[in-house]
Amino acid sequence: MLTKNEGTTDRVVRGVLGAGLLVASFAGLGLTSAKPLGIVAALIGVVLLFTAATGSCLLYRLVGLDTSK
Repeated sequence: MLTKNEGTTDRVVRGVLGAGLLVASFAGLGLTSAKPLGIVAALIGVVLLFTAATGSCLLYRLVGLDTSK
């Protein structure tokens, strides 16, 4: 089970940045033409959206951060 370690502000920022990266990767960075920058932006966007949706960040857990309080 994923332990929540992100606060509301953290989750909102991750959601906005993740959505922005996904839109940018489709619109201008070349995801549809398989350009490396578009692929990387899309992957980072998906990870940010996943962590925002679940409220859990593996990197935070590894370094001992918790913004949920």
